Amino acid sequence: MFYYVLKYVLLGPVLRLLFRPRTEGLEHVPESGAAIIAGNHLSFSDHFLMPVVLKRRITFLAKQEYFTGPGIKGRLTAAFFRSAGQIPVDRSGRDAGQAAIREGLGVLAKDELLGIYPEGTRSHDGRLYKGKVGVAVMALKAGVPVIPCAMVGTFEIQPPGQVLPKIKRVRIRFGEPLDFSRFAGMEDQKAVLRAVTDEIMYSILALSGQEYVDEYAATVKAAQAGGQRRSFPRLRH
Repeated sequence: MFYYVLKYVLLGPVLRLLFRPRTEGLEHVPESGAAIIAGNHLSFSDHFLMPVVLKRRITFLAKQEYFTGPGIKGRLTAAFFRSAGQIPVDRSGRDAGQAAIREGLGVLAKDELLGIYPEGTRSHDGRLYKGKVGVAVMALKAGVPVIPCAMVGTFEIQPPGQVLPKIKRVRIRFGEPLDFSRFAGMEDQKAVLRAVTDEIMYSILALSGQEYVDEYAATVKAAQAGGQRRSFPRLRH
């Protein structure tokens, strides 16, 4: 219930007024039934701006840190995310990926929309990075379509590290649903999972127009944090 109060009464109207989100391809999001919406992740604002434009409720797998922060701010943040129906996922440890997949499949089993950022983390520089295969596992196991989504302009309004977003119009694009039923029963084949994930990422790339880096975002972040100079393969779209 609080999800809809937040969306239609408290937060949604304010976000629409301030950022005037312009949508494209909203008709590609099914009106009923389970589906995955896979998007790029440029800003903390993405968590709120995408749900605002969707008619249906969407549940995201949110990092556990949003639910375990210290002090009053941490408790308020945790309460907000829980009330909004977001699911905490521990991204550390060997079984973290399996836990996220179980949670995601649980959402899809209820014929709901599941929101996923295949990159696994926010882009630190506005580029699109290689997707993790968890999205492919869930799509094949649940037998559901994947709708690619591109957030355009959210990096500019609130890049990582910026607390308050700039007031600027953003664009949200949804692509045609991707059907992977031809790979049914093949979710244990690494080559298939990689191919499915790459197709999803290319669809996001076509919508966003970002520069693509064929490397995991977390790997690049770690290398830069450690002062390493590495050359990563890039693809300009």
